[in-house]
Amino acid sequence: MKILFLARSLEVGGAERQLVALATGLHQRGHHILVVTLYRGGPLEHDLKNAGITVINVNQAGRWALFLFLHRLILLINRETPDVLHGYLPFPNLLAVFLRPLFPRIRTVWGVRASNMDFSQYDWFWPILFRTTCFFSRYPNLIIVNSNAGRDYHLKHGFPGDKIIVIPNGIDTTYFMPDSRARSQKRAEWEISDSEKVVGLIARIDPMKDHATFLRAAAILGRETKAVRFVCVGDGPELYKSRLRQLVTTLGLERRVIWTGACADMVPVYNALDIAVSSSAFGEGFPNVLGEAMACGVPCVATDVGDSGYIIADGKLIVNPRDPEALSDAIKKALSFSSPARARERIVVNFNLTQLVERTEAALQTLCASTLSQETAGHAR
Repeated sequence: MKILFLARSLEVGGAERQLVALATGLHQRGHHILVVTLYRGGPLEHDLKNAGITVINVNQAGRWALFLFLHRLILLINRETPDVLHGYLPFPNLLAVFLRPLFPRIRTVWGVRASNMDFSQYDWFWPILFRTTCFFSRYPNLIIVNSNAGRDYHLKHGFPGDKIIVIPNGIDTTYFMPDSRARSQKRAEWEISDSEKVVGLIARIDPMKDHATFLRAAAILGRETKAVRFVCVGDGPELYKSRLRQLVTTLGLERRVIWTGACADMVPVYNALDIAVSSSAFGEGFPNVLGEAMACGVPCVATDVGDSGYIIADGKLIVNPRDPEALSDAIKKALSFSSPARARERIVVNFNLTQLVERTEAALQTLCASTLSQETAGHAR
């Protein structure tokens, strides 16, 4: 198959890393893969090029600069004539459908990554984009969601059930794995002693990830024990970061919380942790951070958002969103009894990268075969 993936950018993010992993896996299985991005650059672009995959930027200048980049995109698709045009995230998904009348023989696939969004936390553009996506969801040939929660949420908002399938994210368990040397080096870099426990939140700084609840839980836990430190890994808007830093000061956590910014090499980061936390208030589908941390043998605690409970599979470590007391209590339990070996086994058996690639390949091959048979039957009539 010739598959053209359409994405907004290749900045570091969970969905983007999954796109790179999937594209690379399909490429290694002999498929012709092309990744087209609306915006130039992004560190993950190099990962694709190093894997031998062509990356093309159509260079969208901004949210409203539509016509020039659309012209480039149409010319590109016309030249490449892929079997499958696979959007990734809302705006690329819509673009794929809008282009479908121009290329009726190309199968259109949507990649949907989120679940229950709270659009009140964002500007007016995002709820309009979501309603538009719901309206046009009848037009792609196939919709792949990465979580059961995401499927249920989108079905409630009008997505057609006969076009949706669930393929969970896949974690490269040969890359994300326990590494004691990386653990020691990263903890030394953070100036954390072997006697201290480290609890980490790996997430972009965004209202969805709810750093405030994590920090309040840290303050509660910190009052009970001095031998625990907290690490926030990720980046975001300066104004929002400054508000969180002020909260750290208000909570008296200045010497307990480390802000690292975004990190490209996550294996040492995960290994340096004793517990990884997902404190998201809404929106998660399949949180990559849980799968990657658990593959490194790091037990996880999460709010009951998206498929977090299904991934962790331990009700004692899942709490309601926006409840710092419950989150603190779950972290304390995890520090006491969680099993690193069990955490890794859960991912190796149920959510490995090979499963993602094989399930996606099978779904796309089935789609192409069924579309071809329909065209053949139409010609016969």
